[in-house]
Amino acid sequence: MSAYLLPVVLLIASNVFMTVAWYGHLKYSTAPLWAVVIISWSIAFIEYWMAVPANRIGHQVYSTAQLKTIQEVITLVVFVGFSTFYLKEPPSLTTVAGFVLIGLGAMLVFKG
Repeated sequence: MSAYLLPVVLLIASNVFMTVAWYGHLKYSTAPLWAVVIISWSIAFIEYWMAVPANRIGHQVYSTAQLKTIQEVITLVVFVGFSTFYLKEPPSLTTVAGFVLIGLGAMLVFKG
């Protein structure tokens, strides 16, 4: 897989894990906070095994700013899907509009 595509695939996977680590516990509000933190940290540990190589490999062909931008756009897309389908909290129109503006800003990073 190319140095252009592999980092994107790894960042998608890492963002799925990180989103689950950060927000998955919200469905389990009665779980003890200490347990949620340990479980979330364990999930995030797996995420790091994808995010760090994604950035190392990606830096061969992308600038650091481009890598961060790719990661942020992926984060928003993964978050919207997770929020909508797992938490049953679809984004409002204003949230979607805000995310679109962020996406437009991301395009500027790649134009420069």
